[in-house]
This record gives sequence, C-alpha cells and structure tokens, in this order.
Amino acid sequence: MGSMQPHVTPAAWTLVVPLKPLERAKSRLAGAATGTSLPDLALAFAQDTVSAALACPAVRHVVVVTDDALAAGELTGLGARAVPDAPAAGLNAALTHGTRVVRSRDPSAAVAALNADLPALRPEELARVLNTAARFPRAFLPDAAEIGTTLLSALPPAPLSPAFGGPSRSRHRASGAVELDISEVPGVRQDVDTPDDLRAALALGVGAFTSALLAGPVPG
Repeated sequence: MGSMQPHVTPAAWTLVVPLKPLERAKSRLAGAATGTSLPDLALAFAQDTVSAALACPAVRHVVVVTDDALAAGELTGLGARAVPDAPAAGLNAALTHGTRVVRSRDPSAAVAALNADLPALRPEELARVLNTAARFPRAFLPDAAEIGTTLLSALPPAPLSPAFGGPSRSRHRASGAVELDISEVPGVRQDVDTPDDLRAALALGVGAFTSALLAGPVPG
C-alpha cells in the first residue's frame, strides 16, 4: 500500500485561474509598454494564459475566478467558465472559493491553481508540469525568480491550501506540497509583474493576444 501513488488520467485537470478586476491589475508595469493601458495588458495576459491552458491535452476545464465583467466575457468566449469572486478577500480566498465550486460539482476533480499572467505559456510545457504533478497529492512549480509560485496542484481529496503572494515558494514547500523540479518549462514559470518580467516573456515568445497588443518594442 505504501508504494501506491496518486494518479489522474490525461485531460483530467481543472485549472482555477484567479484574476483581479482589470483596473487594479499590474500596477508595477506602469510605463513598461508605451501607449498600452494596464487593464488591456492584464486582459491580454489572461487571454493568452487561458488559450494555452485550454489547448493543453492534460486540461479538461479552466475556471476563472473574477469579478471583472469584461474579463469574464472575454475568457468565457475562449471556452473558460467564469465564477464570481464571492469572498472578495484576496488571491488565496479566491482560489479556495474556486476550488470549492469545482469540487462541489465534481468531488473527484484534480485541481491546479494557475497564475493569470503567463503570456508565454505553451500547452505542451503545461502538460509536462501537470503530468508530473499527477504523481503527488499536492505539488507546486516555482516562478522564474524562484521566489513565488505559478502553479499549485491538488489531487482529490487533498485540499489546495493556496499560500500565494510574495515568497510563496517557501510557504508552499512548508505546507507539504512537493516542489516540482522540471526543466525546459520556461513559459509556465515566467509570470509578468515587472518590466523585466515582460521583457523575459517577450524573449520566450508571447501568445497572440499580447503580441497583437504590443505592436511596438518594450522600452529598455
């Protein structure tokens, strides 16, 4: 019995993607893209993230937790499901709420929280991460800066127990989640909070929505 490992079948994951109201998003990117509003930039990041996630062969559903009507409409148009941020008490409360909504409908759902600001996300990279995460009750992937977290997974019946924000890598590790040591998945790790992050994502190659929005170069 001790050698048995959790397992989920392909296309079994439901991703929970939190997104704050666009008017309050990405304040640290002010001035990073001349002529582009921060709400537009945050929406484009989310659109590219959700598009890539829905194209991932390991993903069944994407649930976006947001109170932003525009974002909800645009992301449901891509094939995601939008859930209101009923707690309105920050990122981790939104993720806990989204997970509760998912598992109230399907108690056997394998759930993973995914950042909404991964414009260089690739479906095949995400599949590698999720397929590896399927070996553990709870697991997480650190961000490119190796301080935060871009993905946190939980197989049923394990709770998600999110601890995002700031140095969440150490908090998730301390919570018992397994840190995934996976190379060659830069698009899953490169979230965008600062101008340097944006330049790094552009170097990796961003998705169609961010590319269309940023027609010109990002200032150095």
